[in-house]
Amino acid sequence: MSAARLKSPAAGRNRQPILEVLQQVLPTEARVLEVASGSGEHGVHCAAAMPGWRWQPSDPNPHARASIDAWREHSGLCNLQAPLALDVTLSCPPGPFDAVVAINLIHISPWEVTEALMACAGQRLTPGGVLYLYGPYRRDGRHTSPSNAAFDADLKARDPRWGVRDLETVVAEAERHGLRLSRVVAMPANNLSVVLRRGG
Repeated sequence: MSAARLKSPAAGRNRQPILEVLQQVLPTEARVLEVASGSGEHGVHCAAAMPGWRWQPSDPNPHARASIDAWREHSGLCNLQAPLALDVTLSCPPGPFDAVVAINLIHISPWEVTEALMACAGQRLTPGGVLYLYGPYRRDGRHTSPSNAAFDADLKARDPRWGVRDLETVVAEAERHGLRLSRVVAMPANNLSVVLRRGG
């Protein structure tokens, strides 16, 4: 395997459950922006399964973008776009998009990244478009499992700006940008799929 093609054990475990939720909430033809794509494995998996999805990966990290490019070349998928060098706190692609996808981003970034993500989705999603979030969340002010509490402590030790967020706080921020909670789906390893839709 090419050294540039990074492999994430977490992506290997969660990519199929994530795809199944996205297939339930997105049409068979959709323009998708993935924010903070990491290794690029989710984009390859989703674009391969859904040829009508035009998948636009992005990441601010050049090593991640090199991995995405390598996976894209390896897969030969025509609906998987070249990765954007995107930091949502600095810019938002012009769109429009039918979906914005952020997998394991909100808890491993400062809160201002979540604020910028919500603003971008509110501006660039088509009416009825989906903002899809995946990761661990607190609910009603409490962790949903001891492992999530331990993970939260580890994240905050690594960077005090990081941490498992309260779902209610995330949804409230989304609502400020015209996004409404559509569904919450329990996922493996005490994670959640959070589906928000733009009004209109």
